[in-house]
Amino acid sequence: MTTHTDIAILGAGFAGLGMAIRLKQSGVEDFVVFERAHEVGGTWRDNTYPGCACDIKSDLYSFSFAPNPDWTHKYARQAEILAYLKATTDRFGVRSHIRFGHEMQRAEWDAGAALWCIQTSEGAYTARVLISGHGPLIQLKWPDIPGLEGFGGQKFHSARWDHRVDLTGKRVAVIGTGASAIQFVPEVQKVAGQLTVFQRTAPWVMPRMDHPTSEG
Repeated sequence: MTTHTDIAILGAGFAGLGMAIRLKQSGVEDFVVFERAHEVGGTWRDNTYPGCACDIKSDLYSFSFAPNPDWTHKYARQAEILAYLKATTDRFGVRSHIRFGHEMQRAEWDAGAALWCIQTSEGAYTARVLISGHGPLIQLKWPDIPGLEGFGGQKFHSARWDHRVDLTGKRVAVIGTGASAIQFVPEVQKVAGQLTVFQRTAPWVMPRMDHPTSEG
């Protein structure tokens, strides 16, 4: 059985939710959002590493139609950004349009029918319009290092941080110096016995000038 919807949106992160809310505000109700996970949030749902925060000022990293006066810091932390996205989803009534646990497997344009033919992990759909709001970094990427598979210690990707692993006093190796590492390395060094960072290219680092948001 194939289900038809006028507009299909891929992903329930900032982009997909923003599109869904704007459609609803415009009086459009015939749309669905495909989300492979079981909650909204995108990268702010998946990334929970120590120190995870926005690297853009929170007042700018918000929906224009949903300003948030309750950010606790100039650069909001992961947990409150995720809470903001959940609250905004419910506030604007788009949760019922989201199909959780639906991973898009294939999408093909049928020129004759002038429709998108979409196959998800939970069934087939057709749509007049298909909008992609998926993140470009959604798939984890491990470096191609000889011996990595045979490494005897505990290992995990920062985008799927294993909070069961206690790094206190441990010898820790970090591969890469991207935006995530710049945030979690300062946190890990507080507890690790020894921390070594392997980098290919040195990044530019400058003070974040972060501070708590005052009551005023």
